[in-house]
Amino acid sequence: MSAAQAAGFDDAAAVEAAFAPFREEGRALLPEATAILDAHTHLGVDEDGQSLAVEALLAALDEVSPDARACTFPLHDPERHPAYRVPNDRVLGWAAESGGRLIPYCRLDPAEDPVAEAERCLARGARGIKLHPRAQAFEFGNAAARSIFAAAREAGVPILIHAGRGMAPMDALADLALRFPEVPLVLAHAGIAGQGMFASRLADHPAVVYDTSTLSPFDVIELFARVPAERIVFASDVPYGRPAFALYQAMRIGRMVAGLDDGELRMLAGGTMAALLDGGAPAKPTPPRVPQVRPAVGRLLRVVTYLHSAFASMLAGDGRRDPARALPWIAMGRTACRDPEPGPAGDALARIDASLDAAERLILAGGRPAFAAVGLVHATMVLAATEPAHEDGAGPA
Repeated sequence: MSAAQAAGFDDAAAVEAAFAPFREEGRALLPEATAILDAHTHLGVDEDGQSLAVEALLAALDEVSPDARACTFPLHDPERHPAYRVPNDRVLGWAAESGGRLIPYCRLDPAEDPVAEAERCLARGARGIKLHPRAQAFEFGNAAARSIFAAAREAGVPILIHAGRGMAPMDALADLALRFPEVPLVLAHAGIAGQGMFASRLADHPAVVYDTSTLSPFDVIELFARVPAERIVFASDVPYGRPAFALYQAMRIGRMVAGLDDGELRMLAGGTMAALLDGGAPAKPTPPRVPQVRPAVGRLLRVVTYLHSAFASMLAGDGRRDPARALPWIAMGRTACRDPEPGPAGDALARIDASLDAAERLILAGGRPAFAAVGLVHATMVLAATEPAHEDGAGPA
């Protein structure tokens, strides 16, 4: 028991109070009658120590809506050999018992008879394919990759591909996508492994979409500046992210920065991904909604920079996730908020400071509250990064 707990600190009440403003805003941002579909979730066990049980995934989806659904597939499971057969069967079984809330994909290793495994899983109800070229250490300019795309084309299912950190240049994937334009392609993590290249080379691809599962709100904002809003889909990457926080980021950027209307926000939250799964195509693309040159508020940029550093410090070094490492950077963010001349950003800075005060208290409490603070810091960073900016500062138009 931590000193805070011994002194009567109420873990659950403190966490709920800290997140309450973001939960309320999140509900306000989400249009009525929105069918939420998380395009990127995992189940099972990963070699990196992460894990997620089906009950935990459904509970995480319940935080955004009791009807929220998710596309899901195995983690980098220690029992993946041969051909991801055991983890794939587990996911298929869990999805079958989810009442339709979980939409199973099969995960493939191009080195282990991928087409046979894809055909086996698709016959058992898989609705898509997941490829992770970093974890499985493969590239796309080869016969195995072509055979997987051919199998997806034959089955009419999407392929979701890791396109985030840790990747070499991914031009060969763009080549392959253009060779198979009939295959719906979901580029994970906002395509940050080659966002500019993908946006340029796949501009005319009829069925490529980008999921929003990335830490930095600036990566998602820039995505809205490079590709049509109709090509962007909400995703959380749980257990590495969390649906509630990821949806807050997607909806706040969509409404506050990209200016999407209610219908477009519904498509972002799940409509576009649902259409792809049903064999349809994304809506007709429109020009990107965010200008490539944008006004900014220096005070808020300082806060975002410090909070990025807070995340890096929590994850750096020996591989342990230690929220306490973030405290010096949170303190710097609060210093930026306490500007005696905050200008039109004053209301936002006051809200950010209050949120970071709560994050500090949770981290100092230790245990579960400290790890809950990680999500609170991220939500606060999203707030700072997306507050509307004008020539004289920030705030509502």
